[in-house]
Amino acid sequence: MATSTSLPAPAASRTGLAKIVAEFRAFWRQFFTRAFNPYRPELHYMRGPGPAWRAKHRSRLS
Repeated sequence: MATSTSLPAPAASRTGLAKIVAEFRAFWRQFFTRAFNPYRPELHYMRGPGPAWRAKHRSRLS
């Protein structure tokens, strides 16, 4: 009786298909994580005091 060390063709193709499906799922998971991330640091970035602060503190600045 002969033994084979490699996988039969259908099992090998399922392994390749599983790898492709896993890569596809990983891509979409990463895409949705980045595209719909609720934290947007640029929305919270403050450049300094604005005109309302300057108007309120005008007498102290001069």
